[in-house]
Amino acid sequence: MKRRITESTVLFISIIKWVFLATVAGGIVGAAAALFLNLLDLAANLGRQSTYTFLFIPFALFASALLVKYLAPDAEGHGTEKVIEAIHKRSGKIALPVVPVKLAATIITLATGGSAGKEGPCAQIGAGLTSFLSDIFKFDDHDRKKLVVCGISAGFAAVFGTPIAGSIFGVEVLFVGAILYEVLLPSFIAGITAYQVTSLLGVTYFHGQVNVVPVFTELFLLKVMLAGLFFGICSIILIETLKAGEKISNRIKIWTPFKGLIGGIFLVILALIFSKNYLGLGLQTIEGAFRGETADWYAFLLKPVFTSITLNFGGSGGIVTPIFFIGATAGLFFATVMNLNLGTFSAIGLVSVLAGSANTPIAASIMAVELFGPQIAPYATVACVISFLITGHRSVYPSQVLSISKSPSLKVEIGKELEDIQTSYIPRKKSLAGLVFRFIGFIEKLVSRIQGGRGSGDHTDNSK
Repeated sequence: MKRRITESTVLFISIIKWVFLATVAGGIVGAAAALFLNLLDLAANLGRQSTYTFLFIPFALFASALLVKYLAPDAEGHGTEKVIEAIHKRSGKIALPVVPVKLAATIITLATGGSAGKEGPCAQIGAGLTSFLSDIFKFDDHDRKKLVVCGISAGFAAVFGTPIAGSIFGVEVLFVGAILYEVLLPSFIAGITAYQVTSLLGVTYFHGQVNVVPVFTELFLLKVMLAGLFFGICSIILIETLKAGEKISNRIKIWTPFKGLIGGIFLVILALIFSKNYLGLGLQTIEGAFRGETADWYAFLLKPVFTSITLNFGGSGGIVTPIFFIGATAGLFFATVMNLNLGTFSAIGLVSVLAGSANTPIAASIMAVELFGPQIAPYATVACVISFLITGHRSVYPSQVLSISKSPSLKVEIGKELEDIQTSYIPRKKSLAGLVFRFIGFIEKLVSRIQGGRGSGDHTDNSK
């Protein structure tokens, strides 16, 4: 009996402790996120007053790269990746200067038209502030990591306007195939608190009901499954485009701010050739897709290029808003080809590409409900899981740690970061993949024998 009382008492005190800490963290991060989002809206509105603002992108990327290089190198690129890396390698230790530098560099990038998102800065701001809070309370590595995860969840919830999905995203994005259950309660509290604080401070969010989801049929479910395959391929295209941009940038051995000038010039040229719609956050295109408004059929292929150049050549910002753009426009393309409802599949595409490229199928499925209503949930969930599986062991966040193999027919090393993962095929006699490979081998041998027979016959005829 004594042991039970002691256990219950310890757990009760732990709950009270983390409810308090998560509430404080959510309030602080929510206020900081509101400041960032309101400043970003102000800067974006100023930028929209002139049709030639995008011509200043080279100077904006130069300034952004300069700030990051000399004031806070950890603020480079899309912030969520740096936060994941800090949690896995430094127990969540993040330098406080990252917060103001990330805020300033992202506003400069987005206000002039750099193609990036706003969730990465909020996650990094949240993680930086909670890491500083951990220093004040002199937390050990375990508690620091938990509080920093709360800061990430609060940042996501504050920027998405989806407190539950944002909270889940913060704990799901760290590992592929695993969730830190011990951080679930404080993450929920931090996320909900941050969302309430940002709402009170004047931040508004887009939430749209999708009212054209048809009655369930087997045929429609098959189309949703096919869409999940397509969105998984779109996720792969985004990930590989980001990797290609990084490789190209690393090969250019010049002062980093000069890379910003080069990347900015390319963005200006691309915008003049194609459209300015691929610059900035692209929220008008995203919201228009939900209303059934058409976009360029190649929009989901072009946006990754703009985003890769921005983030790999000095720009600062997040990656999730470009993912939303790619998913929504990919949904438009798929629905147009298959003669389906545009708004419905734009919504499914948005969350499915997020699930695939970030390896967060649970958070993406919940986000579909919070953004578009419960009627889309079963279809979005199926597409999200398929997209997650099709993407394989890759991610827009290469510092994610792999906790599962996505197929028993693939050999991967569990517990390593995705950027270090090498995948190989494991032959399994009873698996579908094994049957397919054996069938292909049989066909190859059959063709080889037929060709060999023809060759022998030809030789006989010639000898005659």
